[in-house]
Amino acid sequence: MVAYMNKRIVTLDGTTVNTLDVHDVAYGRATVQVAPEAMLKVKLARSVVDRIVEGDETVYGINTGFGSLVQTRVSQDDVEQLQLNLVRSHATGLGPNLSTEIVRAMMCVRLNSLVKGHSGCHPDVISQLEQFINHSIHPIIPRIGSLGASGDLAPLSHLACALVGEGNVEYNGEVISAYDAIQRCELAPLTLRAKDGLSLINGTSLITGMLAIAVEQLRQLLTYADIVAAMSLDATESTLTPYDDRIHRTRPHLGQLFVAERIRAILDDSTILSNHHECNRIQDPYSFRCIPQVHGPVQESLHKLIQTVTIELNSSTDNPLIFPDPVDPGPHEVVSQGNFHAEVLGFVSDAMSLALFELSSMSERRIDQMLDPNRLAIKPFLADNAGLESGLMIVQYAAAAALGELHGHSTPRTAFSTTTSAGQEDHVSMGATASWNLLQAIERCSEVIACEAFVAHRAITIIETPSSTCVQSMIRCMNNVVLEGRADRSTSDEIISIADELTKSSWLSIIQSTLKNPLRKSI
Repeated sequence: MVAYMNKRIVTLDGTTVNTLDVHDVAYGRATVQVAPEAMLKVKLARSVVDRIVEGDETVYGINTGFGSLVQTRVSQDDVEQLQLNLVRSHATGLGPNLSTEIVRAMMCVRLNSLVKGHSGCHPDVISQLEQFINHSIHPIIPRIGSLGASGDLAPLSHLACALVGEGNVEYNGEVISAYDAIQRCELAPLTLRAKDGLSLINGTSLITGMLAIAVEQLRQLLTYADIVAAMSLDATESTLTPYDDRIHRTRPHLGQLFVAERIRAILDDSTILSNHHECNRIQDPYSFRCIPQVHGPVQESLHKLIQTVTIELNSSTDNPLIFPDPVDPGPHEVVSQGNFHAEVLGFVSDAMSLALFELSSMSERRIDQMLDPNRLAIKPFLADNAGLESGLMIVQYAAAAALGELHGHSTPRTAFSTTTSAGQEDHVSMGATASWNLLQAIERCSEVIACEAFVAHRAITIIETPSSTCVQSMIRCMNNVVLEGRADRSTSDEIISIADELTKSSWLSIIQSTLKNPLRKSI
């Protein structure tokens, strides 16, 4: 029995793949199979390429040079060497290697794009990519090298080299040559035929793969962010008046309405809030009163990101594209264009990174409020013996430091462009830099939210009055990583463990199972 059996199977058809599909493939929870109808499209497009190779047409990417060398005609005898030269010369990445998960996501996205049927690659390319994913052969790919136009050339070239048996891969936990891994799996090195190399490397698959992972992490993180913010409302015995649905109906932004509704649902049966329903606190600080107005736009940014990435997952992004016309074959079937330009992905990556900075900025302010005895803290720094003990004072410092890094991540990467290939490629998107930056922003944001969760957990524990069903379920989940007792200690490991959970679904599944009416997942 091969190792990849008994997992969910994702069918790739170039049309219906979503971010969860890619995420599951990335993390080894799913294998892939190509839809039979998609293979028919692949073969039809390939017939166009084969006809061109056998004829006398000059067509970019099939029998010409690349980039600024587009005017150089390549003889029929050299078209296969042309493709091999292409992937070898373009496999020039730098820096640390991409994670296994990102490499798997990239392979999945590239395969789904190719089976859309407009790339003209040979069916053997499809088969080899499918086998690499399902046998868990993971090419070693340096992270730095893509400009986001023409697509992710350098990273995808390292992938293409592995498919032909060159370079190194990770297989069964060890780094070995791609050729050896292919032999162990009883496969054969791929032979690149006309256009195959270009079809493999000219596309936005690394960027899109990273963003598919980001989307699934953000779905979890933004839900936790609302739960943790609600915990802070309870921990400070704040009023829920600003969450009245009537208020948000007067300014009906979808994200704002969604977050206000979700906060109300999270705190629906909180004893703490009900005890303070008639309290004399008229207006809480903005970071407690305006959560829907800030978390809401962040949700809208995620919604836009999901829309954009889902479209890109099911798009043809290489150049040229093939549009088979069996009735009237000719040069019009091969079209040079610019679908490889990743500006749309860079924009949504930058927007999401900025949104996460704002989310984290408000979270850090709530931490400070919960620890300051002159504001909302029920005890100075939530220490039992303030003065002798520092309590959670430095948790806020750590959150502020992470926020400082997030400020750097909020700077748009798409604001920079450069000229390459002797001026032929004179504007690039920096989409890969932007999407990688988003993954780093998610990591820092999860740390800030974890700091807030840790502080709110301590405060609610001190209050002792039961919070809502949802919050109490969150606290029970946190108790698996938060140590008992409030004496001064290093809290780094506990906070890091919380942060690790905030981009996963395990705690949320438990929390949702305790609720009569599970929380809505998206706007």
